[in-house]
Amino acid sequence: METLTLLASLADPMRLAVLHLLRDGREHCVCDLMRRLGATQSRMSRHMQVLRAAGLVTARRDAQWVRYRLNPGLPAPVRRLVEAVLDLPPPAERSIAA
Repeated sequence: METLTLLASLADPMRLAVLHLLRDGREHCVCDLMRRLGATQSRMSRHMQVLRAAGLVTARRDAQWVRYRLNPGLPAPVRRLVEAVLDLPPPAERSIAA
């Protein structure tokens, strides 16, 4: 897991909002993430691609949808970093929609 890729993936309000939603440990359909965050399918796909490339989320295809969750196999230092970031207040909604 490359440090710069990891940090860059955490530097976007939409991706942080996604991680906040995935923090519950359950799988979430991309359609649910789109609806809850007010994102288009193409925009959400780009963000999820970044999170997958950083190794932060895993994906599972379920018929026509993809279901995402936080990667349960994150190395302990990365897990601690992500948890520390998610313990900060979530991004303001207006900064997510921009």
